Amino acid sequence: MRWEAGAALPELAVTPDKYLTVRYAGASGDFNPIHVDEEFAQQVGLPGRILHGLWTMAQVARAATEAVGGDEAPGSLRRLEVAFRGMAVPEHPVVVTGEIKAVEDGLATLSLTARQGKARVVRGGRAVVRVPEAN
Repeated sequence: MRWEAGAALPELAVTPDKYLTVRYAGASGDFNPIHVDEEFAQQVGLPGRILHGLWTMAQVARAATEAVGGDEAPGSLRRLEVAFRGMAVPEHPVVVTGEIKAVEDGLATLSLTARQGKARVVRGGRAVVRVPEAN
């Protein structure tokens, strides 16, 4: 991958299974019923259980770090910002796309978006990552 402004990041697609919200609730301590109770979520006007926003944010971070080498580049993520613009549900792919906005002094600024179907879940995602040395 060429680390230059305008280059696209590799797309990351993750399909959360139907039990993800329960597992994530256990790990995070966020047992809000909109995440774990299908009936409750529908009663409050949602399509069903929705994914935790921080899980979605983690996928944005994952897309940024995988672009620079994933586990082979520990500590590469220097900054992460997201603006939530929608909700995502289990059993449908969440797709993260991104673009390099700038590269300076060994750091790249990335613009990232997470979508589920046509809906934007995260808009205005921004990450700063350490660029691999062999650019």
